[in-house]
Amino acid sequence: MNYESSKKLSDLRFKRLVGVERRTFDKMLEILTVAYQAKHSKGGRTPKMSLEDILIATLQYLREYRTYEQIAADFGVHESNLIRRSHWVEEVLVQSGFTIEKGKVKDTDTIIVDASEVKIQRPKKNKS
Repeated sequence: MNYESSKKLSDLRFKRLVGVERRTFDKMLEILTVAYQAKHSKGGRTPKMSLEDILIATLQYLREYRTYEQIAADFGVHESNLIRRSHWVEEVLVQSGFTIEKGKVKDTDTIIVDASEVKIQRPKKNKS
């Protein structure tokens, strides 16, 4: 899902798919826009992805733990390009006061583990 398709979503559906409320997303985007303008004030190459799409891709990675390769394929960019841009987004957001934690569990957290069994069809071995 790119930013253009997310505009059509209701606020509730946007939060469910992206992981943050639209107001929070807009605030993040505002911070990234200022940082991007400061970083590229002397010019530079125009990126293939918009800042909105880079932010959505980064939030997808943080929320869903999909591989960068899968997300990059969805957006039509190279994996290394997405990794570089996602790390920049994370750094800028953390420096501006947003909290992005990956896997830190506190004593008060409740963890639910899905340990349901899923049957997999495997090819039968030839007895020769």
